[in-house]
Amino acid sequence: MGHKLVIGVCVILVWLGAGALVAADLNGLPKVVDFGDKVCIPCQLMAPALAELKAEQAGKLQVEFVAVGEKENLPLAEKHRINMIPTQIFFDATGKEVWRHEGFISKHGILLKWKELGADLNAFGPTFKRLEAAAKDERPKDQVCFMCDGDVDPKTMVTVPTEKGKVHLCSAHHLFVMLSCLQKDVEATEKAAEIADAVSGKPIPALTATFLYGMEEKTGRPTVKAFAERAEAEKVRQAEGGSIVGYEVLKRKELANRCGFCDRAVYPEDVALVKIDGLYSWGCCAHCAMGCAVRTGKDLEVHQPDGLTGEPVTVKTLGGYVSSIEPKTAVAWFGKRKNAEGKFVTAGCFHQGFFVNEENLKKWVEQHPLETGEAITIEQSLRDKMALSPGQVQKACKIGECSPK
Repeated sequence: MGHKLVIGVCVILVWLGAGALVAADLNGLPKVVDFGDKVCIPCQLMAPALAELKAEQAGKLQVEFVAVGEKENLPLAEKHRINMIPTQIFFDATGKEVWRHEGFISKHGILLKWKELGADLNAFGPTFKRLEAAAKDERPKDQVCFMCDGDVDPKTMVTVPTEKGKVHLCSAHHLFVMLSCLQKDVEATEKAAEIADAVSGKPIPALTATFLYGMEEKTGRPTVKAFAERAEAEKVRQAEGGSIVGYEVLKRKELANRCGFCDRAVYPEDVALVKIDGLYSWGCCAHCAMGCAVRTGKDLEVHQPDGLTGEPVTVKTLGGYVSSIEPKTAVAWFGKRKNAEGKFVTAGCFHQGFFVNEENLKKWVEQHPLETGEAITIEQSLRDKMALSPGQVQKACKIGECSPK
């Protein structure tokens, strides 16, 4: 986002021929020059980012600001063909323009672009990582949820046969998460799915089960229990409360809330709240929440609880970059693991999150010995999503492309 170059009340579009570029300084450092003003909102947002950048990268990167609203700077703006403010031009150590950007760009957006261009910058961003699990997963395959890697309770287990073998899920909710992620054979999967009877633990067809739908008192999170017999469900309802529903009613409720990026079914109590042009949506994980920017092409306001303490992390974006983070110390965890070829890939949405600081993240990782991944900036989380092609966005989180473990 940016503003046309405004002098007084006149809009001036500068389309003059190319002039000589800014010359390299004697110290031969790369340079970023921000052409803006003190009036436009995106320009005002650039000011603190530039100040921090200048201080943190002293001796590595030159940072300059050119106020195009001042008459003496008009020739320079014309020389560099500035037609919108703010505009940032990146010059290498020889003074050659290597990249330019129109509109707001964050400090980390600038740093990440310079890193991509090969500049030798001072270290920035979190450095914590754990690429090898702190413990070995000794759980039998049928006791590990295919969706979240959590433990499977025999009284809530869902079993789904696939072409590559049976997968086990920890709850009815994750059956609907799976259904919302499938690209094909949804009806066949529903017909084949079995869920454990809450009384006997014996598998029963999910389509014919009777469900007791309740709510956790402290969190407001839904609870779902399956029964082979309605009479058994009624006994539990009288003791615990809740509502007795059939499969179709449960399905409508479970699929009512979806991730704004990957369309995965979610419980609002578990996920990030995403505001998009004043409308409310959800992000099934912190990174998918940021992905709503590339899915919609809109600016976001993301509210994600800290994965350890539940403290709020609030992120706002502008023009595809992070414009503010509260608290400023917040970082993202990119959960990843090695695939069959030994290459690191995402560990999935259940292994991602935001934390108010790196200390909270480290404590969370210590509490989850099987987690592997690394800390990244929240800007990097957004950049990873913005780099996806339209085809990749359409296939996001579609487990039909994954093999059951």
